[in-house]
Amino acid sequence: MLTAPSSSLAPVASTFRDTVATWLRDFQQRLCQQLEDADGQATFQQDAWQHGSGGGGLSRVIQGGAVLEKGGVNFSAVWGEMSEQAARVLLMPNPNYFATGVSVVQHPRSPMVPIAHMNVRYFEAGNGEAWFGGGIDLTPIYVNEDQARWFHAQLKAVCDAHNPAYYARFKQWADDYFFLPHRQETRGVGGIFFDRLTVGKDGSREELFAFIQAVGNVFGPTYTELLRQNRDLPFGEPQVQWHMLRRARYAEFNLAFDRGTRFGLETGGRTESILMSLPPRCEWHYDQRPAPGSAEEATQQWLRKGVQWLENVS
Repeated sequence: MLTAPSSSLAPVASTFRDTVATWLRDFQQRLCQQLEDADGQATFQQDAWQHGSGGGGLSRVIQGGAVLEKGGVNFSAVWGEMSEQAARVLLMPNPNYFATGVSVVQHPRSPMVPIAHMNVRYFEAGNGEAWFGGGIDLTPIYVNEDQARWFHAQLKAVCDAHNPAYYARFKQWADDYFFLPHRQETRGVGGIFFDRLTVGKDGSREELFAFIQAVGNVFGPTYTELLRQNRDLPFGEPQVQWHMLRRARYAEFNLAFDRGTRFGLETGGRTESILMSLPPRCEWHYDQRPAPGSAEEATQQWLRKGVQWLENVS
């Protein structure tokens, strides 16, 4: 069982907690199979780990694939008591916590295939509050406008099935969250992001759980279709150099701003699993800028907040 002892945390409902964690563990397995099938060469290695204060997880990493140079699909269900400083940093109402989720980052080998991220998670705080969070975003090395619009259409369909107000709200949230303020650019073409959808305030636990299930389930078919469309496109050394720069931007975001990274490190999580989101290779060069009129400059111009990828969204 994944449930924390009742003496360490006052849960909203331990059986519900187990239901969420069980679904997430099964989802991890299904998504890894989808990604292996799409890659066609590599398979995920896995290792289980234990958290120092309670619970643990299963890290699954794919490396050296035909399409995926490195990717991770990590599951965890952990509990304990974080330091007062960590609780303040993470805006936790109580230092006792239970957290379970699946976090996904895929770094393709080709610069013509986009990087992708997905996360779905559930938290309980020691004061009885419970909430869900998650999101999906896409980081193309070269922005294909039609594919970016199609990607956003898949996310809007999922949102609309649960709440017609979700897409516009969560799309804006993603624009604001997946942003590098020191670069004044978005990480990619965005997607959706949501945090602290609170049980009782934002919906019932069943409604919110159904939504994160739908978000998780749409990722595999959407991303593997993008892999299929782009995996065989030709590229050369200039595209590789741009790839390395864009990966470096990705690393900057994950190390400096990503809340999941901060939560894992602040609560004593497993370092290898937390940092699996980093690319296997990236480069920093002083004052590197795309050439005027180049495909790289065209992509750079898309990396801004407020791009309306879909019509009639307010």
